[in-house]
Amino acid sequence: MKIKPLRDKILVKRIEEETKSAGGIIIPDTAKEKPQRGEIIAVGPGKISSKGELIQPAVKPGDKVLFAKWAGTEIKIEGQEYLITDETELLAVLE
Repeated sequence: MKIKPLRDKILVKRIEEETKSAGGIIIPDTAKEKPQRGEIIAVGPGKISSKGELIQPAVKPGDKVLFAKWAGTEIKIEGQEYLITDETELLAVLE
């Protein structure tokens, strides 16, 4: 199944964090928080300004990003979990 976000929406796949702490302690699944890092899978065409011009997103598929803790809407496609969020909820691009 292909999915194409609308307007300035972005489809993100979360990147799982390490399961060990810095001290070597294994963190159980029940104690883990959802990761705030992800990889962009798909990007909408952009936002329309008040003048009717298309403002293209600053990110592209393949970019690794940080996003707000409660950003977006979680969805499941073919058993895989994704996040659909606005571009404004992205905090940074990781290089």
